[in-house]
Amino acid sequence: MKLHWLIGGAVLSLASGWALAQNAPESLLPPGFDNAAPAAPPPSSAPPEPAPAASARPAQPSASRPVVQSTAPGPDSPGSTSAEVQALDLAKLPSLEELEGMTPEEFEEVLGLKPNFDIPPAARRSARQVGIIGADEGGFGPEALELARSSLVSKALKGNRGKLISRWGHILLRRALASRLDTPDGLNASDFAAQRAALLLRMGETDAARQLVQDVDTGNYTSQLTDAAFNAYVATGDFTGICPIVISRGSDRKDPKWETTSAICAAFRGDSRAALRRMDRSLSRGKMSRIDVLLAQKYAGAAGRVRRAVTIEWDKVDSISPWRYGLATAVGLQPPERLMRGTAGRYASRAALAPMLGLEARAQAADLAGGRGVLSSAAMVDLYGQIFADEDTEGEWSSRAETLRDAYTGRDPAARLVAMQVLWNSAGGPAQRYSRQVLTAYAAARLPVAADLRDSAPDLIASMLTAGLDRNALRWADQVESGSQAWALLVLADPGRSNPVDEGALDSYFDDDQSIESRRSAFLLAGLAGLGRIEDGMSDEFSSRLEIDLKQPTRWTRLIDEAATRENKVLVAMLAGLGMQGTGWDKMTPRYLYNIVSALRRSGLEAEARMIAAEAVARG
Repeated sequence: MKLHWLIGGAVLSLASGWALAQNAPESLLPPGFDNAAPAAPPPSSAPPEPAPAASARPAQPSASRPVVQSTAPGPDSPGSTSAEVQALDLAKLPSLEELEGMTPEEFEEVLGLKPNFDIPPAARRSARQVGIIGADEGGFGPEALELARSSLVSKALKGNRGKLISRWGHILLRRALASRLDTPDGLNASDFAAQRAALLLRMGETDAARQLVQDVDTGNYTSQLTDAAFNAYVATGDFTGICPIVISRGSDRKDPKWETTSAICAAFRGDSRAALRRMDRSLSRGKMSRIDVLLAQKYAGAAGRVRRAVTIEWDKVDSISPWRYGLATAVGLQPPERLMRGTAGRYASRAALAPMLGLEARAQAADLAGGRGVLSSAAMVDLYGQIFADEDTEGEWSSRAETLRDAYTGRDPAARLVAMQVLWNSAGGPAQRYSRQVLTAYAAARLPVAADLRDSAPDLIASMLTAGLDRNALRWADQVESGSQAWALLVLADPGRSNPVDEGALDSYFDDDQSIESRRSAFLLAGLAGLGRIEDGMSDEFSSRLEIDLKQPTRWTRLIDEAATRENKVLVAMLAGLGMQGTGWDKMTPRYLYNIVSALRRSGLEAEARMIAAEAVARG
């Protein structure tokens, strides 16, 4: 009887107002990437932005005072009609049995009782400008992409698979994606945020991706942003943080993972008994695999009045997925090593940032995440400092923490150098070794310049440059031999150099180069040419000697050159990231490196240009 009364009341209220790697970077460019015609604005399910006043463009909001926007639909708003009341289609109402099985959120949604916004009007924010860091915090200016072609921006974001070969390229692209930016004309603001968040996720920047989607009110979400937000929360193991989105955007998705997340949210709202029953039904109907449901039940069981012992067994599990990894780490579990072994370090960046994991697991992940650019040198030292201070941590990682301490506080420079070399040479491969150089960057900077340490200068300089300590590295300029590896790193990293390099020194470097296909020589030449530190005639001569062509144009080189000419730093960073994809520096061509370094320098990003050029020679 009560249910009939509830339905009848809902119908009456609705009747009065129904609310509506390729082998080389060249092959990484998406089809039609150089299409100059701007794309038409994509359809969006988000509420329309309020029209600005006719007298002037609205002022940019401050960080502490959000912009208030009206939610009243205009005459051309999607779904609006000329009539104030719309007819209720009673035939579409669910049956009583269906209503009895619905969650409160589903009941509100089907009867149209769910508000479009769950944020008070005075606290709502405009979605026009979205980002984490402002120009006064190290980000790029908000107007950077205002006049850029929306089709080009979207293709640069969607065409990037997220795995960059350069640490400094990763850092630069992350900065561009996280900046508080105005949306390019012709691109939906929420979809622009979704594309940036999705790329951050592919880069392993899970925390930044989650922060970015949190900068948009749920009432402004589109289906694309809902998907990006869901993936960001899953990646960070935050299955309760996404609940406001699941509640307000319930109709955006109907897949099993979304429905299971809705059940988790119900458990954390106090209805854990019904939530667990929903998961049981999902398991019995085969909508999800057993391990996926059990992990969700274990997470949901941490809340509410109903407790259930859930045992997680990995014996019959043959693969790991973002969903499984996110839930497992969220409940304090680590998937077996056999499952993680085949992921090629895909989850290393997530693990390095996951506070719920143990220190040893995070340190192991940092051995890759540091070199990729996900962790700074200071963050890695802090992590090892926690390991050193933790009396319960023993064995391999505790020993390495002690070795790192010796690298910073050893009794004399020679002992500190030996400690650094132990860390570098015990790494599991080139990527891990480079991460260890990130770890020791400030220790290398503390070493005095001495003749008896000269043989280790290339490694010490490379270590310092991983953290951008170029002026500390330049203290070695008078000690290194002209034409050596250390000399090559310094002539690229020097911020004050204006004179061209000496031809004899360059010739000596080329003669002594033992890298595969003289790759380091080619990268050195490309970097010097991009920075304008070699005369054109000499560049042509050595290009011919190395049998490379630095200036042959492609569609991508024309686009990044045009962006550099316009001094559009954000677009240059996005296009540079597109050209730096791959699994290693063997996938980078000298021509692409030259164009990236040149474009960065000409657009006002010379510091990044120098660091990327030096990194190429150090790792080539």
